[in-house]
Amino acid sequence: MIQKRNIVTCILLSIFTCGIYGIFWFISITDDTRVVSEDTRLSGGMAFLLTIITCGIYGFYWAYLMGKAIMQAKSKNNLPAEDNSILFLILQIFGLGIVNYCLIQNDLNMIADAKSSNE
Repeated sequence: MIQKRNIVTCILLSIFTCGIYGIFWFISITDDTRVVSEDTRLSGGMAFLLTIITCGIYGFYWAYLMGKAIMQAKSKNNLPAEDNSILFLILQIFGLGIVNYCLIQNDLNMIADAKSSNE
């Protein structure tokens, strides 16, 4: 089961902790996406490490991959699935990664709601 998170709280915690909570959030949404999409290529810790090692370049691939994985997870849970991988990539290119976090968290919250209503 994945954890639902309040997006506004996550943004505020990211700001107040000078980005430290943002790192935790990045790792958490990546791991949660791995769980719901069953995509073994995703690992939060590894994605964070590779993003640091490549000076942010891996972050572009991560954004694209997350769009594909979220689409796969939504379709597995009988939710309307749209491919946002290009949108996530463009947002990442323009330095709006936090918007990606918000969109991904919103999708994860919808998937968590769908899973809890099916149980």
